[in-house]
Amino acid sequence: MTTTIADALSAARQRLDHALSSAGRDTNSATLLAVSKTKPADMVREAWQHGQREFGENYVQEALDKQQQLSDLDDIVWHFIGPLQSNKTREVANHFHWVHSVEREKIARRLSDQRDPALGALQVCLQVNISGEPSKSGVSLDELPKLAEQVASLPHIELRGLMAIPAPCDDPQRQREPFAALNDALKHLHSILPDAQLDTLSMGMSNDLEAAVFEGATMVRLGTAIFGARH
Repeated sequence: MTTTIADALSAARQRLDHALSSAGRDTNSATLLAVSKTKPADMVREAWQHGQREFGENYVQEALDKQQQLSDLDDIVWHFIGPLQSNKTREVANHFHWVHSVEREKIARRLSDQRDPALGALQVCLQVNISGEPSKSGVSLDELPKLAEQVASLPHIELRGLMAIPAPCDDPQRQREPFAALNDALKHLHSILPDAQLDTLSMGMSNDLEAAVFEGATMVRLGTAIFGARH
């Protein structure tokens, strides 16, 4: 039997609610981010029709094309969650509400400089290489405080928190360790940047959502679980 997007969304929401309840957290304390990369605009529209408002995209041009096709849906919140190159910052700065993948001061500065002030502040998370993998994007924990201070000082972006994609792990208990470390890192940033909003932990995907929620995730990113396998 083919699972509809409505059914998949319902199951994803139930899974998130159950994880939050199990962790003793309020069911409104984490947001489901539907990762719609490589999926057509009509699937995004269908998810929107069933109440989903927050969508994550990895590829700039693909996202811009979808945004144009869905321009009648004025309450969609677009999140850029992929690697961001300097030559793409202008489009991202002006066509997204959130960017989760800032890992360098240069990129943050370009986003701030290129953001249309009329749009309000761009909401930004810093991507942390929480497992220390050489092949992974993200700032190291050692370099994070310096980067956070630099980004928090920029005028047209709002530093909201941290994002990470830990190394894959099948052990539910060990899955929690990098998420706990990211939560600790956010708490440390609170101590050095008391005036920053810093309320967001973007962490947890299909295989480790529960572990992330137990360690304080406020935004979980689900793609395949909602839209089906990517081809």
